[in-house]
Amino acid sequence: MTEEIEDDHGRKGGPQAFVDQFAAPTRVGLIVPEVRGQSSLHSVEARKAEFEGLAGAIKLEIVFSEIVKVRQIKPATFIGGGHVEDITRRVKAGEIELLIVDTALSPIQQRNLEKETGAKVLDRTALILEIFGERAATREGVLQVELAHLNYQKSRLVRSWTHLERQRGGFGFLGGPGETQIESDRRLLQERIKLLEERIDKVRQTREQQKGRRDAAPFQVVALVGYTNAGKSSIFNALSGAKVFAENLLFATLDTTVRKIELPHGREVMLSDTVGFVADLPTDLVAAFRATLEEVVEADVILHVRDIANPDHSAQAVDVLKVLGELGVSADKVPVIEVWNKIDLLPRDADGVAPTLAAANPAGKVAATVPVSARTGEGLDALRATIEVALSAQSRTYRVRIPHAAGADVGWLYGHAEIINREEADDEAQVFEVRVEPRHKQAFAQRFGDRIAGSDAA
Repeated sequence: MTEEIEDDHGRKGGPQAFVDQFAAPTRVGLIVPEVRGQSSLHSVEARKAEFEGLAGAIKLEIVFSEIVKVRQIKPATFIGGGHVEDITRRVKAGEIELLIVDTALSPIQQRNLEKETGAKVLDRTALILEIFGERAATREGVLQVELAHLNYQKSRLVRSWTHLERQRGGFGFLGGPGETQIESDRRLLQERIKLLEERIDKVRQTREQQKGRRDAAPFQVVALVGYTNAGKSSIFNALSGAKVFAENLLFATLDTTVRKIELPHGREVMLSDTVGFVADLPTDLVAAFRATLEEVVEADVILHVRDIANPDHSAQAVDVLKVLGELGVSADKVPVIEVWNKIDLLPRDADGVAPTLAAANPAGKVAATVPVSARTGEGLDALRATIEVALSAQSRTYRVRIPHAAGADVGWLYGHAEIINREEADDEAQVFEVRVEPRHKQAFAQRFGDRIAGSDAA
């Protein structure tokens, strides 16, 4: 949990507060602008469905959800005056407390819409931050979300929200007038941001130490990435036997979870489940979660999970690659295996062929594509084998001669390499055939350089 801080009036509360799960759901209206001339990989219907899923990820009662055509973006309100009047009528008739607009609103647009409609207004970024704040479970996750949240709020003074009568307390987007002090006092806000940055730096230092220990360990890392709700956690559970929270819910997973799994020929690797990506993921949030996503950046193989049953899966895959690019991850640096999940949901013809699957194409450069169903288990054995092949392709095999007296060297091999074969020993030594990963190659060469009997590509 975040520390409580006092505002200038002695009230306490964390800067990150969220929907009261014990109160009645907030009545909300959703607006999905369709701007003329703006191209998008996602259809407006797909955007609307996803936006409803985002709103449904926290305790909100969706009263109406509407696509609004925008011929020209209005600097004052983003959408046209006629639409604003219509929405205002619907807000009053439906007793709407909150309007959420599927775009990035400027502070002025947000304030003007609030004045016109009489409801609190959030944009897409605010909604995603709100969801992340509710989902964050670890100390690190809470700190990262809070930092992104406060950086976003710096330009949005809460005094513009004080017309709301109902006070929910706290400092979250869905709070009320009780949150005005931290926003109106920019000095206090900036001090809190600085404190959070210092604490996150300490977390990163700890991660660097852990990374050093991991590099010294024999396990390679396989990281799951993908669009939110693609089924990453379900695949993680199916491969590892873990019970990570996995629901048909956007952003069900925020905090990275790691488990050891065994591949077909006995090799053990660390499997990492990570936060899902989404279109227009806030830049501040990507930056804030960079430490959490370090498992992706440092992974030996990446599993890009795609919900192949979703009509929008191609556009979703492009969004995932965009975020990976922002993190400095590309298929040129690390093998990417596309995991085409949810094949059990695909319609099939009389011959049992799924046309959608046959027509699917990988997004960008990939090492392989593997159709699977995390629910039924179909394709998971093939996925394990494909992971093993991708990992082996990066390694090299060596034959190294170890004297019987060099027990420490044998221990090093078992701790840092994969023992493929042991040849029959002679009176002085034994020859081991080993597979060495790239990250251990230099240490291996320094230790055994004069005893390597030969090598070849794995």
